[in-house]
Amino acid sequence: MSKNNKISALSEKDGVNKPEILSSQVAKHIQAFRKKEILATELIEKIIAGDKVALSRAITLIESTNNNHLEKANAVINGCLPFANKSVRIGITGVPGVGKSTFIEAFGKHLTGLGKKVAVLAIDPSSTLSHGSILGDKTRMEELVKDENAFIRPSASGESLGGVARKTREAIILCEACGFDTIIIETVGVGQSETAVHSMVDFFLLLKIAGAGDELQGIKRGIMEMADAVVINKADGDNIQKAKMAKVEFNRALHFFPPKSSGWQPKVTTCSAVTTDGIAAVYDLILEYISHTTTSGYFDAKREEQNQYWMLETINEQLKNSFYNHPEIIKQLELVKQQVLNHEISPFSGAQLLLEAFKKKT
Repeated sequence: MSKNNKISALSEKDGVNKPEILSSQVAKHIQAFRKKEILATELIEKIIAGDKVALSRAITLIESTNNNHLEKANAVINGCLPFANKSVRIGITGVPGVGKSTFIEAFGKHLTGLGKKVAVLAIDPSSTLSHGSILGDKTRMEELVKDENAFIRPSASGESLGGVARKTREAIILCEACGFDTIIIETVGVGQSETAVHSMVDFFLLLKIAGAGDELQGIKRGIMEMADAVVINKADGDNIQKAKMAKVEFNRALHFFPPKSSGWQPKVTTCSAVTTDGIAAVYDLILEYISHTTTSGYFDAKREEQNQYWMLETINEQLKNSFYNHPEIIKQLELVKQQVLNHEISPFSGAQLLLEAFKKKT
């Protein structure tokens, strides 16, 4: 072979064409199905009938940032509302590595074993650069995800404060309308999301592990003050004694806090999500809390307070979206930002200019 005809080591030979897995007709049918718009009334009917596929589609709809989807999303939520508010809402938080997903799977399997229908709304952290999310909760809860009486919905946190998915509150309503009587919300566990989750659940559970060096830090206000129960996870093997010691320390810390308005004294217990020891006791503790707050009237009063809170939060969100999507603001925003960067005007003056422009055009 001549030098001019020398074949590069990087050259490729023609291979064998891959067999056609789907016929073009089937492929077109699938594409047409995915593009097909489903009516709000149809979605509502299917959700109320317990259709989990329709529930997933509805949650995707309400999570959409497309303003064209807003009216349809609100119609679905309003249609499902009369069938909602019949569940126990449980918030579960804890630092990464505490075993939240493993605990939720063991806890969820215990509940479905009792005949309960469990929906897990898991908030996964998103990258601030790519806005991508791992969304690995379905992988980590491989047994629960196969359970007919369970529904797991991972959602990317996006730009929401502290990692709470933007539409988690509305997703709760849809899950309740679909017949799920226990809603579990798993937070990212990075510190800020706990306040938002606390404002949408009936019972707030804090997962801890022994030997992490934070037993004495339990005396600090914040997350401990919000917790209705502290559960020491991974109480198995050589860690059982450490878990018992941590339980004593956290119990002491909790007694430094003033009484809760619910009249409930937060409790500490231990469990192992791997062996399932103590999982039943955790649920018994939640039932005790529900009974206590229902009898006192606190349960319903808290729900009403939360509804008002989320109405105001929705107003804030809608105003923010309207502001940044307004044509006049889109036109002026970069110019005003540049003026602030050049120290021609203060940040406060820049904000005032944009707000005045928004008010004039609305």
